[in-house]
Amino acid sequence: MGKDLYDAFAISRGVFDQVANATGVNIQQICFEMNEDELRRTDRAQLALFTCGVAAYEVFVSETGARASIAAGHSVGEYGALVCAGALSIESGAKLIARRGELMNAADKGAMAAVLGLERDALQAVLDQIDDIVVIANDNCPGQLVVSGSPTGVSRAGELAVANGAKRVLPLNVSGAFHSPLMKDSADQMALTLAKATWQNQQIPVISNTIAEAVSDSSKWADLLERQLASSVRWTESMKVLGEVPEIELAFEFGSGEVLTGLMKRINKELPSMGINDSATVAAAKERIN
Repeated sequence: MGKDLYDAFAISRGVFDQVANATGVNIQQICFEMNEDELRRTDRAQLALFTCGVAAYEVFVSETGARASIAAGHSVGEYGALVCAGALSIESGAKLIARRGELMNAADKGAMAAVLGLERDALQAVLDQIDDIVVIANDNCPGQLVVSGSPTGVSRAGELAVANGAKRVLPLNVSGAFHSPLMKDSADQMALTLAKATWQNQQIPVISNTIAEAVSDSSKWADLLERQLASSVRWTESMKVLGEVPEIELAFEFGSGEVLTGLMKRINKELPSMGINDSATVAAAKERIN
């Protein structure tokens, strides 16, 4: 993960070094040497995704001369978006991510499952019938939702979702009920770390997962990121907000893979998007922009 950009661009190596220095974690080893199973651990995955995303954006800016006019990040990606927007330094963002990953990795109660082929209102109607903790944790795109809550609540939600027309329900291999009320204790602990962070003036707006609105005041992010841990990721709504910005003609996804690019195609087919994750995609973006 991120090896191509690390090898090809000094500015990418600088990002990795800053993350490693800030956290005391060998992020190069995590990204370049660990297998998929080892990377699945929440604290490792979050720091790796953050580092690769910020590194890709820094390379993009250096090579193309272009900068984002608005940003958004899915769950952990919101921290990377805030770094790219200037609200946080790379070091501050890395420290927050390290703490967030630690708290989420320790959240060993609850479950999550992906629900495919059912619209949000229909799924919410299913959840309203369940006398247990289970909520929509991620609204990723039309027909792709994630529920989170107690193991019994998530199991029952899956059964009822299929009975009401869902095509598939896939249990997720996670350590806790992320983005649900069961994360309240973790959110409270994260709030203490967020309160100590150094917030800088934002250069561009960032669309919040929690409220699905563009936020330009960096003083609001400590509260929003605390709430994010126990609240739904409203990605479909967030990408619709992005699509309503008149000057946006092309969206870029920075980091490993092109999951968000795929979601965008299902949310807003009119807004072209592309991933930036290696030398070839950087070159393609440079050619497209210039």
